[in-house]
Formats: sequence, C-alpha cells, structure tokens
Amino acid sequence: MIDASNTVIDPIALSQALIRCASVTPQDEGALDVLESALKQLGFRTKRYPFEEVDNLYAVIGDSGPNLCFAGHTDVVPVGDAAKWSVDPFAAEIRGGDMIGRGTVDMKCAIAAFVSAVSTYLETNGLPPGRISFLITGDEEGPSINGTVKLLPAITADGETLDACIVGEPTSENTLGDVVKNGRRGSLNGVVRAIGKQGHAAYPEKSANPVPILLDFLSDIKGPMDSGAEGFQPTNLEITSVDVANPAHNVIPAEATAKFNIRFNTNHTGDQLKTWLQEKADRHSSDGVKLMLDLKVTGESFYTKPCRFTDALISAVTAETGAAPALTTGGGTSDARFIKDYCPVAELGLKNDTAHKVDEFTSLAEIEQLTRIYHRLIGAYFS
Repeated sequence: MIDASNTVIDPIALSQALIRCASVTPQDEGALDVLESALKQLGFRTKRYPFEEVDNLYAVIGDSGPNLCFAGHTDVVPVGDAAKWSVDPFAAEIRGGDMIGRGTVDMKCAIAAFVSAVSTYLETNGLPPGRISFLITGDEEGPSINGTVKLLPAITADGETLDACIVGEPTSENTLGDVVKNGRRGSLNGVVRAIGKQGHAAYPEKSANPVPILLDFLSDIKGPMDSGAEGFQPTNLEITSVDVANPAHNVIPAEATAKFNIRFNTNHTGDQLKTWLQEKADRHSSDGVKLMLDLKVTGESFYTKPCRFTDALISAVTAETGAAPALTTGGGTSDARFIKDYCPVAELGLKNDTAHKVDEFTSLAEIEQLTRIYHRLIGAYFS
C-alpha cells in the first residue's frame, strides 16, 4: 500500500499550477517540477531526460506486471498577441465555470486529470497489479526531435517497457469523450520546383515554360490514391500553394513552385510515397524543364486494432458519459506516431475547439469528468 499520508490530488488546482508555468516550446519554466512534485507525493519514481534544450520526464509506480502509460506534453504554443486575450494567458483564471489559459485544452488539464485519477485509484486500491507510468515531453508543439522520439529509446535502455499507452491529446469534438483516436494518418509535405528557361512570350520556341509542366505534374498526382484502409478514409493530397512570382504578361518565367501535403493511410509508407512522387517527377520532366522535389515525412500512418486496451477505454467512456465513443483515425499528427512502435496506443482528451486559440479554455466540469473517465480506465485495465 502507498503511504497513508498521500491524498487525492485536485485536478483543478494542479491544472492551474501547470498553466501558470509559461512553458512555450522549448522552455519548461518549472512545469515539469510541478508535475514531478505531485507524482513523487504519490510514490512515483521519477527521472528527467534532458535532450539539448528540451527537458522530459518519465515516472513510474509499481514493480512488475503490465505498464499502463499516460503520455503527454507540458509545452504549449505561443499566445500570439497577448492584448487580444481577455485574461493573462498564463494566469489560469476561472470565469463562469471555465478555466482560461494557454494549455488548458492542449493539454495540461488532461495531464492533471490523469494524475488526479491515479491518486484516487491509489487511495482506494493501493498499488495496481502492474505499473502506471507517465511519459511527458517538452517538445511536442515544436520540432519533436528532442522529446518523445528520444525519450522512448532512453527509457527502454533503462529497462522500462510499455504495454499500453493513453495519450491525452484533445480528441473530443462535440461532447467530452465522443472521439477516441486509435490511429493517425501519416503526413508528407512536398515542394516541387519546375525549372525552365526564361524568355519572351512572343518567342516561346526560344525558352522553356515551366508552368505547364508543373500543372501537368500536379494534375497527375492529385487523382485518387486509394479507396481507404481499415479504420481510415482514403489518402488525401492537397495542393496548398502554386507560385510563379511573375508580374509580367509577356515574360515566360524561369521557375514555378508548388507546395502540397499528403495525409496517407496504412496502404502507404512515407518512403513508398517518396519513390512514387519521384517517378512522377521524372516522367513529367523534359529536356527543357526539370522537376525538382523536396519531400519530408513528418509522421507515418498507424492503426491500433481494437483490443483489450481500447475495449477498456471505450468501457470507461461509456460508463461515465452514457455513450460509446467513436474510434477514428482522422485529424493531424501527435506523439502517438512514435509510441505506436512500442505498444498499443490510443488518444483521448478534452474538447479541441479552442486549442491554440486566443482565450483557450475548458470547463471545470469537463476536467472533473475527464478525471473520472481516466480513473475508470485504470480500474478497467487492471481488473
């Protein structure tokens, strides 16, 4: 049993303490100290993992058995123009039953909710028949190169293993708990440059116009790439910019550029898409116009098949809200894209409609309700 002096941690107070740390990526500003102190109070063993300018935290309680991990981040996006906020963005002010502040939704309140849920579980049940852990980074909102992607192999080298992981990203849409992410689409960003030869529009035979070649390439890659995959919608390619930067009507430009993004399902990998795009670029290049690609995969697609862990999560949400959540794979990327290589992973957090916005907020009632969902999840997972 844990020490009798341990008490249940208030998720509202802990949320405020975390939000009052102005931890804009990659600055920590004491956020991990606040969290680590709360977890040590509950008997967790903690270790900090700094990588370059980013600090990270792993904490675990229990000695053996399956490890249920909560993953999240204490870093937040910049506030933008602070004058447009109705309150101090880092004051965690409460108005009319809502807590306002940068990071309330994404995702400090979810971290606080899980800590509180664990404290309630420990107070009622003592140590679990397994382990509970926290994997917390300060680099999710930034380039994501010194956070979870390095933290996972570091804890593995220290002998830690994860058996299931819940990520506290704000997945909910219309009501709390209505959406659980059990996968994510991959993302590829592309820039294509069509390099031709500048000349007079009246003498096209003396130049090489890159614009038609670029448009043909874009038309070729825009078509349907698949009809979907298990748990996924069809792969989607969006052309986000076409730029010639040519103010004249009678000048054939030397170069034209386009940007695009591909959100892909498990029918593809980033490397396969890179090869496919290069083949298309080579096919459309000509003696006079060369297509050059700059491609970057920011995350691979993954899918957690329904399993005992996702069943426990669905059961917890349903018991608390009265409605089963939808398992979906839409939306952007998260650190779950790294965790999926180590264990089954799913995401559930607060409603996302004010994430990253001015006056980001969540209701106190939903912080409390999310705490109860997480508490039910812990009980269901270890039952």
